[in-house]
Amino acid sequence: LVCVDENLDVFRPSIIWCDSRAVPYGEKAFRDLGQEHCLSHLLNSPGNFTAAKLAWIKENEPELYGRIHKIMLPGDYIAMRLSGAPNTTVSGLSEGMFWDFKEGKVSDSLMSYYGFDASVISDIVPTFSVQSRVSAAAAAETGLKEGTPITYRAGDQPNNALSLNVFNPGEIASTAGTSGVVYGVLGDINYDKKSRVNTFAHVNHMEEQTRLGVLLCINGTGILNAWVRRTVAPEGIGYAEMNNLAEQVSIGSDGVTVIPFGNGAERVLENKEVGCSVSGINFNKHGKGHIIRAAQEGIGFSFCYGMEIMQQMGMDIRKIHAGKANMFLSPLFRDTLAGVSGATIELYDTDG
Repeated sequence: LVCVDENLDVFRPSIIWCDSRAVPYGEKAFRDLGQEHCLSHLLNSPGNFTAAKLAWIKENEPELYGRIHKIMLPGDYIAMRLSGAPNTTVSGLSEGMFWDFKEGKVSDSLMSYYGFDASVISDIVPTFSVQSRVSAAAAAETGLKEGTPITYRAGDQPNNALSLNVFNPGEIASTAGTSGVVYGVLGDINYDKKSRVNTFAHVNHMEEQTRLGVLLCINGTGILNAWVRRTVAPEGIGYAEMNNLAEQVSIGSDGVTVIPFGNGAERVLENKEVGCSVSGINFNKHGKGHIIRAAQEGIGFSFCYGMEIMQQMGMDIRKIHAGKANMFLSPLFRDTLAGVSGATIELYDTDG
């Protein structure tokens, strides 16, 4: 969540996606507005998304809230800095829980419930269009040509799907950076009744063509692997060497398990913050390689748990498109995910 004042200047730190402070605000809205209403209109619980984060600012930082002229996502902010024109997209608004899919407009019920003024929402432009142009000031600062058209913006996971040519129903993209994501496209309106996976407008969603992105997010993915490297693996070791150590351990890590939910509230667990768990360690036979392998296996199984929810929504997950980056560079992780999910993984020369 990026907030700017009337001069289009940022006046407080942005709130990152995995910051869990707003969970109670989203859960209360889900109860008060009603589960059926939220799911049929927003396709999700307000959860820990942008609207709930704005509600947190409104209650806890009222003086700062009073200075807000526009709210935006990072892509909106970058485009605004380049052009001087604040605008946004349906895809971005849906990611923030501001879009009413049933009414085809910004959600009156959500805005009214939280007491947000409609003026904080920027003008809406199509995702693929001439949205604005590079201003003279930005041209002087960046070296870009004044008047260069700005024609696209989207969130990280829709962008990743775009880079992997995932546009149509049944196509699946995945990434495993700090968080892990499986992102699939639906051709009709649907949602998980418990909002454990989330449904947004995909980059090619239009009034006349339903294209929704269903997003499974596991917060504790690459960040767990990085934590293991810092705190468990031999000092100075790289990820490739970690994989070599892990591959010396048999499948199943000889009974060691790692549950990778240690990076804030997890949507797939209904916004609960349960923490990471390591269990089954026997001091007489387990070593660093067992924990390294168990961490990657745990991430793979957490992906599969969420994918089962997506399958219950009607998604047929047979093939996963992924870039050659982050944890998909690990043969152990790829083999684990393919083995437990039954899906074929296709790698592309892109990192999203």
